[in-house]
Amino acid sequence: MAHIHMVREHPLGLAAARKAAQGWARQVEDKLDMTCTFETGQDGDRVRFERAGVTGTLLVTKERFELDARLGLLLGAFKGRIEAEITKYLDEMLATGQDPLARRAGKKGRAG
Repeated sequence: MAHIHMVREHPLGLAAARKAAQGWARQVEDKLDMTCTFETGQDGDRVRFERAGVTGTLLVTKERFELDARLGLLLGAFKGRIEAEITKYLDEMLATGQDPLARRAGKKGRAG
């Protein structure tokens, strides 16, 4: 079983980090058929996510995101690509303060 663990520090504060995590969860539920559950705490939240071949958690605090995921045998073969996409997503979100998947979906939906 492949394992992905990453930590990203952020300046967002808990309320904005919580909102970003909720947006991320909506996107992975819609686009990747994940099931996400939230555990809200005073100092941070835990988002549990799963689908066939993937289980994990996203810890959300006022200072950082910590993602821990386990990939099954089939998805484990794509660990590098999956990890790169998660890294790209988090880095873009932290740089712009916006959900990059939502922005891309908005651009695709516009008539050109």
